[in-house]
Amino acid sequence: MANPFFIIILTALLVEHAIRIVANLLNLRYMRAEPPSSLKDVQDPDDYRRSQEYLRTNTRFHLITSTFSLAVVLSFWFSGGFNYLDQAVRSWGFTPIVNGLLFIGILATGYSLIRLPFSIYRTFVIEERFGFNRATPGTFVTDVFKKMVLAGLLGGALLSGVLALFQHAGQLAWLYCWVALTLFALALQYVAPTWIMPLFNKFTPLEPGELREAILGYGRSVGFPIRNVFVIDGSRRSTKSNAFFTGFGRNKRIALFDTLIRRHTVPELVAVLAHEIGHHKKKHILQGTIIGILHAGFLFFLLSVFLGSPGLYEAFYMEQQSIYAGIVFFGLLYTPLQMVISLVVRALSRRNEYQADRFAATTIEDPGHLVEALKKLNAGNLSNLTPHPFYVSLNYSHPPLFERVRAIMQQQA
Repeated sequence: MANPFFIIILTALLVEHAIRIVANLLNLRYMRAEPPSSLKDVQDPDDYRRSQEYLRTNTRFHLITSTFSLAVVLSFWFSGGFNYLDQAVRSWGFTPIVNGLLFIGILATGYSLIRLPFSIYRTFVIEERFGFNRATPGTFVTDVFKKMVLAGLLGGALLSGVLALFQHAGQLAWLYCWVALTLFALALQYVAPTWIMPLFNKFTPLEPGELREAILGYGRSVGFPIRNVFVIDGSRRSTKSNAFFTGFGRNKRIALFDTLIRRHTVPELVAVLAHEIGHHKKKHILQGTIIGILHAGFLFFLLSVFLGSPGLYEAFYMEQQSIYAGIVFFGLLYTPLQMVISLVVRALSRRNEYQADRFAATTIEDPGHLVEALKKLNAGNLSNLTPHPFYVSLNYSHPPLFERVRAIMQQQA
């Protein structure tokens, strides 16, 4: 009799991959010779053609990399690689927790190294070709090293706790893991702006002047006192622009990319900031945190249900069961449900973006500044102006520019 876990996981991986291929192909076929009339001023004809070529290039590259990644996972699975690695790790004579750290650490490191050439190609060939890349090989290597060290330290500490709890805490282990992960995530969110993010980017306080006074004045007008406004040296790595809030409490800060400041007028920058404040005012950040916490609890509960299922390990040709291998296999089993959840979360995120736009448009002097800021952001990043709705539902956390502009203009009509 066929192993049901084998069938479910294999089917889930193949179906998800097929769905994403279809979405990408639909997105390519949905491209138009001309942009929507309301967006003709976003890009001139040459830039519009460049944005379409950028989309084609990235889509082809994504199809290649995702297919290759799936092939690697399936090849490792069908060849008994998980069991071989498990037996090798066990032979080294460490404790179960150390075995788990080694097993998952080797898998994660190996997968990252396999994908590293694709990351290099994307950065130094594709992004370079379209004028986005500003990272040097030294910066790229340093970033990779820092990410691996952080993943090892932070991820290793968290994984050790999870493994220990599932090994010793009995039936309520999932609950203790949930509490521990929640506290860990909140602590990380608190310290990240001052301890972690500066490892990758330089945060410089915004200098006194017209922009700072306009930002502080806007904050006062909407009852949102602003103390920490920083400029990020995003231009070290890319010409693309962004702005965001990060942290909470005393460590909360507003961050504007230097590339953003160079391209936008003061009223447009205030409009971008108003959008970000809108997320805070509408409790979107709190909402996202709560959803993340609930999702983690649900995930740990399901993990506890399947962790002791012999069929899950048999599906991967394992000679022995272990908590650490069960965590990896459950992650693959969770694939179809995770895809459904991501659809809901992205739909909620797009709704939140509309609400933040609405807040900004009603609290700044002229909603047209927000429209112009959004147009410049999309033009500067060569974003696709006409994505396919199915592709949007799968991949977009923000609504397409056309929909956002239309919503803002209808609000003002």
